[in-house]
Amino acid sequence: MALRRTKIVGTLGPATDDPNVMRSLIRAGMDVARINYSHQTHEHHERRFQLVREQAKALGTEVGIIADLQGPKIRIERFRDGPIFLEEGDAFTIDTALGSGDGDEQRVGVTYKNLAKDVKFGDKLLIDDGRIILKVERVKGTAIECTVLLGGQLSDNKGINREGGGLSAASLTDKDKDDLRHAVYMGADYIAISFVESPEDIAEARELIKLANGNCGIIAKIERAEALEHAEGIIEAADGIMVARGDLGVEIGDAYLVPVQKRLVRMARQMKRFVIVATQMMESMIDKPLPTRAEVFDVANAVLDGTDAVMLSAETSVGRHPTQAVQAMARICLGSERQWEEQDSQVRLDIHFDRVDDCIAMSAMYAANRIEAKAIAALTETGNTCITMSRMNSAIPIFAFTRHVHSQRKVTIYRGVYPINFDVMHTESAEVNRELVNILSYRKVVEQGDLIIITKGDSRGTTGGTNSMKIVRAGDYIERLF
Repeated sequence: MALRRTKIVGTLGPATDDPNVMRSLIRAGMDVARINYSHQTHEHHERRFQLVREQAKALGTEVGIIADLQGPKIRIERFRDGPIFLEEGDAFTIDTALGSGDGDEQRVGVTYKNLAKDVKFGDKLLIDDGRIILKVERVKGTAIECTVLLGGQLSDNKGINREGGGLSAASLTDKDKDDLRHAVYMGADYIAISFVESPEDIAEARELIKLANGNCGIIAKIERAEALEHAEGIIEAADGIMVARGDLGVEIGDAYLVPVQKRLVRMARQMKRFVIVATQMMESMIDKPLPTRAEVFDVANAVLDGTDAVMLSAETSVGRHPTQAVQAMARICLGSERQWEEQDSQVRLDIHFDRVDDCIAMSAMYAANRIEAKAIAALTETGNTCITMSRMNSAIPIFAFTRHVHSQRKVTIYRGVYPINFDVMHTESAEVNRELVNILSYRKVVEQGDLIIITKGDSRGTTGGTNSMKIVRAGDYIERLF
């Protein structure tokens, strides 16, 4: 059976709280679970952490967990008498001083109290992902007086963006900091930081994780227009990025999303960071059992761009067909990857390596693609060698043999990398190669005569110690399994 290289992130929610559903999601191909701290309580999140760990253990696998922080999502407040309807040309005011439930047909409050300082005449405010558009006419104290350019029904707690970006709310709120500490305590593998604006936001989050005695990786969510101006620095500071196309599309405009997505995927791969493409990938499957053809093409294009993972949001968290959504996404990824196999592996021969393990990783991939190796077995402590390997276009599976559970879970997000629990410290040096080949044989990855590339370090158990590569043939090491 073909191994799917593009990973699937599934968002957890009420629809996934049944242990049977969770088990079916993992079996269907969910590699990483996303816990969204924008909704519900720490108690809900704790139960979901436990559910993922329990069901993954029962199935003999590892599933990574992303804790996704809410960030400074700017929303209107609630209306006194329920939803209102705005007509084009109406006057409407957003007043930062208005109470939480005091909105009416003329005005409404907002959660971000500095909004009046961030906007000026002529700005366009997009509410509810651009379904309502207001033009700022004037700012009087706390009141932002607007004209409705695009009307419609408006209900409580809808998000607000300014066209072109520029709102100055800090990336990490007090709620986020509390949620971050909770996620570290619960053992999250990655923490996603929402509305990142600059590398300093990542540095702040990393320091908070360190203070909480955590070692979580950091995912920078690119959803602000300002983030695009600092994209290189943000990618370098983070462990990976998420192309969060909802708010980003509202701020920069739908027409610019496609080139921006492709550029971000390319930059992340070049800078040895992983990338997730997210938002509305299979939105119709919240209610329908099958995706639309447009959604099929959206997922396929992300795969062909080289993304590490594609993400399901409401499709799994509150949708009617969570398992079918994962199954459909897995089918599309596999089908698209057959096209990827026809592409030539791109290897830059002019790269200068500052690290020996990076040099070994790239050399292994270069050799593997040219001798048609069946698999790569990478003995690793942290998974760093594996992410370097996975940046190259290749259909050859990379198996991360590691004794650390955290590293096993960490590599679940890397394209084409599969974790295997293996304690090199309890294996004689002379027997390591034999054991690796036997494990791959048992898993039916290799057969007699297949070539396998093994990477490892002379100093076992040393971080960053990968310094050797060996090419073996399965017939030389394989033990017949009767």
